[in-house]
Amino acid sequence: MSVVIYHNPRCSKSRQTLQLIEEKGVEPQIVQYLDTPPTVAELKDIISKLGITPRELLRKKEAKEYGLSDDSLDDDAVVAGMVANPRAIERPIVVKGDQAVLGRPPENVLDLL
Repeated sequence: MSVVIYHNPRCSKSRQTLQLIEEKGVEPQIVQYLDTPPTVAELKDIISKLGITPRELLRKKEAKEYGLSDDSLDDDAVVAGMVANPRAIERPIVVKGDQAVLGRPPENVLDLL
């Protein structure tokens, strides 16, 4: 089963998570989500697999910067905002089949592998 990492190579946690995956002998599909953001449907699917709310996937500083910390926004608006501003998406996200984890800390990915 393939493993996908939504990766930002400039992020140390993302690099550490990728390294852990590769050390386990897994060659993941790497999606540089800042260059290729997920679609609304893809992001909703990822959030569902993570078992969290869209707000829980927001980076706090960027959410405020992009106007996504407004409590009046519903989940669809938050997801649309993250797709339009992928820097607001917490990283890295690792997906395997119908499961996903957030690589914060990077060791979280070990349960998935």
